[in-house]
Parts: sequence; C-alpha cells; structure tokens
Amino acid sequence: MASSASTSLLNTPLGRDDVELHKRETLHQGFFRLEALELRHRLFEGGWSDVMRREVHHRFDAVGVLLYDPERDSLVLVEQFRAGAVDDPHTPWKLELVAGLVEQGESLEEVARREALEEAGCHVGQLTKLHTYYPSPGACNERVTLFCGLINTQGLGGVHGLAEEHEDIRVHVVSFPTVWELMGQGRLDNAMCLIALHWLAGQRASLRAASRPIPPQGETDEE
Repeated sequence: MASSASTSLLNTPLGRDDVELHKRETLHQGFFRLEALELRHRLFEGGWSDVMRREVHHRFDAVGVLLYDPERDSLVLVEQFRAGAVDDPHTPWKLELVAGLVEQGESLEEVARREALEEAGCHVGQLTKLHTYYPSPGACNERVTLFCGLINTQGLGGVHGLAEEHEDIRVHVVSFPTVWELMGQGRLDNAMCLIALHWLAGQRASLRAASRPIPPQGETDEE
C-alpha cells in the first residue's frame, strides 16, 4: 500500500490556478527575454503567500541528442565555446551533446535531426525520447527534451556549425568507457550530458544486443 506521502506526490493538489499573477514586466528583450513577475500562490498548509517579485529568464525550449553507435560502443560529443562559462576556472570550451533551440513550427524530432546534421554532419533516423525536464525552474522557463539516436560513427569528425550563427563546433567520436572516465573527472559538467549518459549506462547492453548494422553516413540499407 502506498504511503500518504507518496500518494500526495502522485496527486499533486496545487496547479496553475493556485497562482495569482498581479503584474508582468519586460526588463530586457533581446534574443532572450527577462521578465519581472509580481505574484502570490497558495501555501501547502492553507492560505496565500505574500505578494512577491520574481525575475524569470524566458528562453526557447531546447532539444539534446545522444548520438550513439552500438556496434562500436562510441558516441558523439561536440566541443564549442560557451559564453555562460567564460569565467570557468578550467575552460569555457565545453564538451556536450548535439543540441539546439526549438524554432516556431518545428517538432522536437525535426530539431533533433536538424541539429545533428548542422553540428555533427550526421543524419539520424529513428529517435527514442528519453526525458523532458526544466534545467533551472527557479529562474528560467526553458524545457529540454532529450533523445537518443542510433548511428554509425564511421567517418564522423571535423569542425561544423553555421557561420551566420558564429558556430565553431568540433566533433569528437569517443568510446563509452572514455566518456564515462571524462564524466568522472568532471569534464562533462552540463545537465544534458549527465542525464543522457546515466540513461545510456542503464540501456547500453540491451541497445548493443538488439542493434543491427547501421550504414555509414551517406549510405542506406538499399545501397
């Protein structure tokens, strides 16, 4: 029998109707938007909170793609400069999954395939959805959806990205044991990588056992 605590988690009583939004003010509008909200919300033990001010960073939703080669037990990491890490004591060049922002009218799967091609020169067929999550819901409305795409890493590498977006992206094909070692060393320090790699650690054996040969990039099963 489920405990009362676990039952309350499964049947959360509070929702959007339990928030009163008094004021919404745009503080900055650039590629992203910064808003100030004045609001109050219901309390767990009854009644309402005082009116409070919260600043929220509005971003586009994002998609990340774990590109995995089950035959070679290797995956694709991309390396690029990240302005948010400019003061990182080690380096502002970060190793990450292929990822990108969702543009208006695009499906999540379309974003995954587009970014895999733009950032890694990789065509992806079937995609498996892993998770959707908020990276920092205390201050940002962005939601991230992760996918896994099984690929053949033969011939992948080099530098990719769109010049008009100032992208300078180096592609690495790395064995799973090496990636796991990099994670242990703290070299993979972003949520997309950590979540996707822990998923892969649990699914890796079954993915390898069930996989069939995947043609190299640019070829199909009929060729």
